[in-house]
Amino acid sequence: MVLQVSYEKPLPVKGLFVSKLFVNKSVSERISSELPETHFRVTPISHLAFLMTPGQVPDATAVGALSVATKHAALHALIEPVVAAMGFELWGIDHLSQGKQSRLVIYIERESGVSVEDCADISRQVSAVMDVEDPIPGEYRLEVSSPGMARPLYTLDQFTRYQGHQVALKLRVAFDGRRKYQGLLAGIEGDEVLLQMDGEEYCFPIESIDSAHIVPQFDD
Repeated sequence: MVLQVSYEKPLPVKGLFVSKLFVNKSVSERISSELPETHFRVTPISHLAFLMTPGQVPDATAVGALSVATKHAALHALIEPVVAAMGFELWGIDHLSQGKQSRLVIYIERESGVSVEDCADISRQVSAVMDVEDPIPGEYRLEVSSPGMARPLYTLDQFTRYQGHQVALKLRVAFDGRRKYQGLLAGIEGDEVLLQMDGEEYCFPIESIDSAHIVPQFDD
């Protein structure tokens, strides 16, 4: 049972700060002998709050983004022990608002594979915990799935695992007139994801990425 889920609602981050840099050859040479011509670093404006002068009020949209991230972290902390106790890895969570009802999608992983019965068992256990803790106001639909071939990527560790694969990602706000990018996942540098495409290398902080997933490659 595999779900293809895209998170369409961007978090309220006001904008991006972009700097153009020389290519970091030490990173790129590990991926390809053809070095990108240019290297872009894309930073959420909210991160610049740390550079403000004393007494300056932080951007309200940055506070809003932190609030959403905190709620997601709380859901993850609630669900992960349940999944781990049943012998699975919690790959990631998507909480998708759909009018009056929302969807909570839980992706689970195990080396030996995930069956429909596994998804049903974890769904029952998570539902019991959610009924007690009640972390989501209103109605919602719970779905449990394996990540699938076009698996979503959430953490720096997951991006590291799939270095060298084709990845499609969507930014929370547009950079250079676009939010969607697809290219070679060149690696990780600090808390930034390196993406090579069209002879250029882009450096996206993971906080600026709204969603990302592997693009399956099939042999002809």
